[in-house]
Amino acid sequence: MAENGASEKRTTARSERGPADPEPPASAPIPEGVPCWVDAQIPDVEAGKRFYGELFGWSFEEAEEGTVRARLDGEPVAALVRKTDGRMPTVWSVYFHTPDAAALAGRIRAGGGQIVTPPHPVGDLGTAALAADPDGAVFALWQPDRHPGFGRRHEPGAFTWAELYTRDTEAANAFYGDLFHDALFGPDAEPDFGRAPLSSVFPPEMPPHFLVHFRTEDVEAALGTVARLGGRVRVPPFETSYGGVAVVSDGQGASFALLQR
Repeated sequence: MAENGASEKRTTARSERGPADPEPPASAPIPEGVPCWVDAQIPDVEAGKRFYGELFGWSFEEAEEGTVRARLDGEPVAALVRKTDGRMPTVWSVYFHTPDAAALAGRIRAGGGQIVTPPHPVGDLGTAALAADPDGAVFALWQPDRHPGFGRRHEPGAFTWAELYTRDTEAANAFYGDLFHDALFGPDAEPDFGRAPLSSVFPPEMPPHFLVHFRTEDVEAALGTVARLGGRVRVPPFETSYGGVAVVSDGQGASFALLQR
């Protein structure tokens, strides 16, 4: 399982990047705290394109240097980013929507979290930041300009869920409930972000982290494809309140989940 450590190396590498796709802004307002983008930092982007292209049916196009964006049926769904330092973690990361990254960064600090990379513009696409919650789980913020985020979600081959595995779910509920109340608990909330104890799935030495889930129509068939492409099954299929899940990693070690519902 790739670790989501809030290291200085990762801080430096992420300081000038964010979601990469110049799409027009969405017309409907998005509640603060809705997952709006994911990306993977990997050593070999070309190998990543082969793996995820076959597994999920993604096509790819070049974005800024070292980054490609993935599309599903022509719509943006993720980005693959070449690591600039081999000591950095190989990891999938989730971005949460915010209308004001600077204000949210202040609330994260006030709630006991850390700002790993302060809010900064990413061209004319939007404003990005990297943060860590009080338990050390790393997540990203995205304040959109030209790039609102996902063009497709909640369907096979696209992002469907983010699960936070943490040592203290009550504390996590309080922290994120304060930051993202409307997205998680509001009257119109349809959350795709959950919290679970680390020990329910992972060994106790595993650090707290977010696990990005992509939807599949057949998890067993997808596991066969993962193995054939050089990936690994980290946690065999198990049932959750939001569907059947298996945890896998690509051939470079970036972990993610397959979700069948």
